[in-house]
Amino acid sequence: MKKFLFILFIVVSFSLAFAQEPMQWTPDYELQLSDYQSPESEINTALTSYSIYSGAKIDFSFNMNSVSFMFTKNFNEKVKAIFQKNLAVLIAPDSLTANQLLQFGRYDFDLVELYARKIRKKIYEEKGAFSDTKLFQPIFNELQEEMNTVSAQVFKATDLGKDSVKLRMEHDKVLSQINALSDFCMTCKPKKNKN
Repeated sequence: MKKFLFILFIVVSFSLAFAQEPMQWTPDYELQLSDYQSPESEINTALTSYSIYSGAKIDFSFNMNSVSFMFTKNFNEKVKAIFQKNLAVLIAPDSLTANQLLQFGRYDFDLVELYARKIRKKIYEEKGAFSDTKLFQPIFNELQEEMNTVSAQVFKATDLGKDSVKLRMEHDKVLSQINALSDFCMTCKPKKNKN
C-alpha cells in the first residue's frame, strides 16, 4: 500500500509540474476555451460583464558565457511567444461572448508571436561581435511597448472581439506580417546579409 501511495504521489507531482508548463506558439494550433485554465475563468449566465486576460507573453532569457555570447548572432530560440494556461482568464455570461473573447485571445497570441519575431529580427540586425548584453533591453522594451499599444487599440476598436469583422481584418494583418518574417521563427536560421 505504501508503495502504491508513493507511486501515486510521484505521478501526481510529475503531472502537476508539467501541467503548468507554458505552451509555445506554433502555427498549427489555435487556442481553445479549455486553454483558459485559471480558477477565475468562468462562463456563467449570472454575470453581467465579460473580460479576458490572454496569458500570452514574450519570454526572453539566455544563459551563456561571454565567449559564446560574443560569437552568437542568432538568438531566435531565446525569444519565445508563450501562453500560460494557468494564468489565462476568460469570463463571459454566455458561450457566444466566450467565443468572441476566444477570438480576441487567438489574435493576441498571434500578435505576441509577431512581436517575438520583430524582436528576433532586430537583435539579429543590431548585434555585432562585440555587442554588450545591454543591447537587448532597449529593443525588448521598445517592441513590448509597441505591442501593448497595438493590442490595446484593437481591444478598444473591436470591443474586445465583439466586432468580429474588424477583429478578423486585424488578425489577418498580423498573420500576414508573421509570414513576412518567416526567417525569424523560433527554430529558423535567418539568411545572411549579402552586403
